Amino acid sequence: MTIEDFRIQLGWSQAELARKADLDINTLRRAINGQSIYKHTAGAIASALSQGLGYPITYKDLDGVNVRD
Repeated sequence: MTIEDFRIQLGWSQAELARKADLDINTLRRAINGQSIYKHTAGAIASALSQGLGYPITYKDLDGVNVRD
């Protein structure tokens, strides 16, 4: 599933997800749009989603995310 799929499942806005992941909204939007992001940024998104979902996911579970080291 994509970041957007998870976000919509949780009923969160992009701003809410960005806040929960402690990211700037523009950074989150870059991730959603498939632009290159750092691994720790993808991890922060996955961690926030995990907390909301109640089960663990990693950045590798986020389809369409373009991670650089």
